Amino acid sequence: MLDYSLNVAGSEWIIIIFVALVLILGTGKLPGAAKKLGKAVNEYNKAKNDIKDHMKEVTEEPPKISGPVETERQKLEMIAKSIGVKTEEKTDDELRKIIADKIGQKKIDEPETEK
Repeated sequence: MLDYSLNVAGSEWIIIIFVALVLILGTGKLPGAAKKLGKAVNEYNKAKNDIKDHMKEVTEEPPKISGPVETERQKLEMIAKSIGVKTEEKTDDELRKIIADKIGQKKIDEPETEK
């Protein structure tokens, strides 16, 4: 059988594509097309980076307790940080309420026990 494949290297394809674009678009419309392509690539990279950042936030592991906490405040801060609550400028009572609200939202359906 006859094999009519093009033996063209990778960098030569770029030249062929560029020549085809010049023939199709003309020299007047080529800069505008390149600008639109650049904007599209920029938007794609921006969206990709936003998704990466969001995934890092979601998959971050909570801080691990390495030893016993010394005070009630440290315990509250450790629990608050593990569920994603900022502890700056909050009193102990405010932290307790926020933690209780957050934990209360994640109730697991427990089977009812028979009495």
